[in-house]
Amino acid sequence: MAHLRLLRHHSLHCNHNISLLRLISPFSSSSAPIEPVGYPVKPKDPSEEEITQNQEQTQELSPSSSDPSANPDDPRDQQWPGASRTWTREEARFIKDTPVITPVAYPTKVAPLPEDRKEEREEESEEREREEAQEQLKREARRIEYDVRARRHVFGLQEEEKIPYPTLIRAEKKPQKVAIDLVEAIRLVKANSKRNFIETVEAHVNLGVDPKRGDQMVRGALTLPHGTGKTVRVAVFAEDAAAEEARAAGADVVGGDELIEEIRTGGGKLNFDKCIATPMFMPRLSKIARILGPRGLMPNPKLGSVTSDVSNAVKAAKSGRIDFKIDKTAIVHVGLGKVNFSAEVLRENIGAFVNALLLAKPAGLKKTSKYAGYVKNFTLSSTMGPGFPVTIQSLNAAADHYKLQVK
Repeated sequence: MAHLRLLRHHSLHCNHNISLLRLISPFSSSSAPIEPVGYPVKPKDPSEEEITQNQEQTQELSPSSSDPSANPDDPRDQQWPGASRTWTREEARFIKDTPVITPVAYPTKVAPLPEDRKEEREEESEEREREEAQEQLKREARRIEYDVRARRHVFGLQEEEKIPYPTLIRAEKKPQKVAIDLVEAIRLVKANSKRNFIETVEAHVNLGVDPKRGDQMVRGALTLPHGTGKTVRVAVFAEDAAAEEARAAGADVVGGDELIEEIRTGGGKLNFDKCIATPMFMPRLSKIARILGPRGLMPNPKLGSVTSDVSNAVKAAKSGRIDFKIDKTAIVHVGLGKVNFSAEVLRENIGAFVNALLLAKPAGLKKTSKYAGYVKNFTLSSTMGPGFPVTIQSLNAAADHYKLQVK
């Protein structure tokens, strides 16, 4: 039965195909023939023509693809521009639109100078010191916290509030003041004197000498042209005629052995500001040298306070004679007048002091200039006011002006 069904299905399929041919045949046997249709040739893109020409040229220059020596797996034989393989339109467009790489010029490198490296090393050392200080503070904080916890654990105390440990704060450096002219410095000193008493105009000079060496000791004395503005009490150690001469010149305290004994047993109380002695009293003053010496009152032949001419010495001390000497830090401190003096008077007093300071310059301190290596800086201030550095040129001009007046 299955064979009969397959045969019947095949016959039906054949009959269907014959009926289809009969339906198509009337159209195929038509008397009008079918004429071919021609379409215009599509113009080529100029870019395609250029690509085709480049391909032809590369085919002529490149070896044949049938070269047996060519290895398709070798990256050196891959199809790059100049190979015999034809490119697609996308590949050609990609290669044609490749941007041109322009040359780049880089600045020349300059090796760092030794002073630049020195600054870098200083910065690195400072940074390292700060880090070490911070680390030390952290270690100390951990140690303290550990000790506190251990004591609380032993004694059963309650936990307290944690307080942050203080950190290291870097101190800001104050900007250095610029040296100004002497006249301007005097004006600023007078303007910044705002106390309820008449302040003294002081000079502080930093010298380039070693006070520990005896040959570089700087000390001297001078009489200011216009005085110090201060009432000076003078004591004279003299007897007989010299004592009468001192009293006549205006000395406040005059005496001999009794004055020495009074000072020695007085507990260090003195009622005078200057001391003058005759040469015969110098061996006797050794009893009170420990009292007068630290206060700068010990008579000295180099300063003119040990003399037989007592009258002129007393007048000079009363009229404004001052003594100066460097301290252990090689700085000279001296008062040169009052803030109520005029600017011209203060300038003449300062010029006289600078001239005396140059005369006291040690002989072994040789430099190209009289100021170079000797006077480092000169600061002018009032008793409780700010200081103002003064230029060396203006000080030199004031000293020259004073010498011309003296001559």
